[in-house]
Amino acid sequence: MKIAVDAMGGDYAPAVVIQAVAEALKEIPDVQIVLVGHLEKISYYLEKEKLKESDRLSFVHAEQVVEMNEPSTNAIRSKRHSSITVCAELVAKGLADGIVSAGHTGAAVAATKVKLRMVKGVDRPAIATAMPAIGGKFVLVDAGANTDCTPLNLAQFAVMGELYSKLNFGIENPKIGLLSVGDEDVKGNALTKEAFKILSRMPINFIGNVEGHDLFNRTADVVVCDGFCGNVVLKSAESIASAISYWLKEALMKNAIRKTGAILAQDAFRELKAISNYEEVGGAPLLGINGVCIIGHGASSPKAVKSAIRVADTFAKNALPSKISDRLFECGV
Repeated sequence: MKIAVDAMGGDYAPAVVIQAVAEALKEIPDVQIVLVGHLEKISYYLEKEKLKESDRLSFVHAEQVVEMNEPSTNAIRSKRHSSITVCAELVAKGLADGIVSAGHTGAAVAATKVKLRMVKGVDRPAIATAMPAIGGKFVLVDAGANTDCTPLNLAQFAVMGELYSKLNFGIENPKIGLLSVGDEDVKGNALTKEAFKILSRMPINFIGNVEGHDLFNRTADVVVCDGFCGNVVLKSAESIASAISYWLKEALMKNAIRKTGAILAQDAFRELKAISNYEEVGGAPLLGINGVCIIGHGASSPKAVKSAIRVADTFAKNALPSKISDRLFECGV
């Protein structure tokens, strides 16, 4: 498979991205990479990593970049030659099989929706984020692509999340929950109540409503919600994890005995950090577009970008978009 990698996307691009590409070419068999970016601006890093065009690596020049503070629509309006837009065009033309970008999330959504269109049967794409939980991970979908949704959108998100959970985590029959304010079907708002009815009729392992306190107990393998709630959950979880780390460090540094205990427990702290480490997953797939797009965290490390390339390669090989279309037809949504 050939993956278009946005060299200009991310807080530490292009250095981190090019380092990741160098590692991916060494570690991921058969993957081919098209590095998309401003060739003059990335030339220093290409020389540093000793990367040159080969049968597994090629370069495409992209004059522009959609900056993080710009409107997402710039990807298809004023910056049509941006790196993320060029990545999407390569997939649309059949010159690449997937996209990896740690840049502007909204721009990636806009560019892929316009250039690649939607999978047959899908109204809107959704971001599926793998979240740490007791005993494994759960998939949160949508994590921010759509702030306003219909009940049918949520039903389609459930199908897409089910397939992601199967493919990425090997869960044969994922438990699917609908995020709400109570576990009874009469609880929630108009959106969740109507979505509950649709999900209950579908041939999926729907377990009903789940609440906020159920999420990290892994009551469900897939949690469905609109992108507004999903993004609030995602950002809140990131914030509380950072706060707990700060509070723990502050408490352990209060006296010599605690400091000694902290030194002795270093391995345990490393294990705890690894549980919530996004680097292994690499990024969140944008599901529902007629192609493969993995959106990385803005602060992605080389390891995270490399993991995103691996996931994009796997999804492309497994023809994820066609599987989504087939499964939606089976579920009648």
